[in-house]
Amino acid sequence: MKISARNQLKGTIADISEGQVNVKVTVDIGGGNKITSIISLDAVKDLELKVGSEVTAVIKASSVLLMT
Repeated sequence: MKISARNQLKGTIADISEGQVNVKVTVDIGGGNKITSIISLDAVKDLELKVGSEVTAVIKASSVLLMT
């Protein structure tokens, strides 16, 4: 599959926390780093996501803010 978004991080699902509508999926991208995605429960089911599944997090943002 080709996609225009260039920020892609491969990782392994470390945790899935289901709510009533949304699901918080934590992805271990290595080096002690994790990122979190909030997606719909339907998306989790459609993608058949499970802890231990290998995934690619695709990040598309028009701006990145930094603060010190």
